[in-house]
Amino acid sequence: MHKLYSNKKVIFSLMAPGIFVFTAAILAPILLSVYYGFTNYSGIGESSFIGLENYKTLFQDSVFWTALRNSLFLAIGFICIQHPLAMLTAIKLDKLQGKAEGLFRCIFFIPNVISVAVIAYLWKFIYNPNFGLVAKVLKNFGYTGQLNLLGSGNAIWSVLVVLIWHGFGWGMLIYYTGVKNIDPVMYEAASIDGANGRDIFFHITLPLMKPVIQVNVTMAVIAALKQMETVYLLTAGGPGNETQFMASYLYKQAFQSYKYGYGNSISVMFILICLISTVALNRIFAERGE
Repeated sequence: MHKLYSNKKVIFSLMAPGIFVFTAAILAPILLSVYYGFTNYSGIGESSFIGLENYKTLFQDSVFWTALRNSLFLAIGFICIQHPLAMLTAIKLDKLQGKAEGLFRCIFFIPNVISVAVIAYLWKFIYNPNFGLVAKVLKNFGYTGQLNLLGSGNAIWSVLVVLIWHGFGWGMLIYYTGVKNIDPVMYEAASIDGANGRDIFFHITLPLMKPVIQVNVTMAVIAALKQMETVYLLTAGGPGNETQFMASYLYKQAFQSYKYGYGNSISVMFILICLISTVALNRIFAERGE
């Protein structure tokens, strides 16, 4: 058996299917995207090579920078609001026993299994300034004005609330799994030594959850950068371009404005930003580990 697996032909034959799938499904599209980023291709007909013109336009495009800023703002919202709440919720769920634990775990995860289209239109009704839930609640508290939560100045905050709520269950479930993998003996030993809840959290739970936190934070940043469906159905990037995100702006340029080459230059920048963010997060967590 060892001789068989040390044969280079056998090794290549085992790796070939995976290499083929990776090349066809990931590497080739990326290379094509890079190529089209240097052309003026509209998606139809012929294209011509224009060099770095798309990238020069991109760096001068104020909407692109707005989209990038909104994506980073969403990433910060995930890291600073969604994930601390998700972790605390996971710790509280771990302390519950019996059916209550499973029930609340399912309740928190329900938004993740609901269709994105349903989520977007549900929140459209909630935010409606005339008959929405928020308007009704404000009216009951004596507010007589009309608050448009999807209007200028408010839309980005409203979108942030929806996206944090929608992805909360997934982050919580990952943290919950991490908490469950911590040996209870460590908690018992800490309690015997006189450690309180705060000491246990900062000196046992948090350090042992580091790998889970790293994965969850990395996924949150990537999810924020590639956010599109919910935002597109909720606001379509409006009003103006206040809620434009990188993925939605890429779609708009490539498939609505028929600037396929320009859209691919945005996708190349998108890939680079994702790679830089992932490497930076890995280094940050590695340095803290040291």
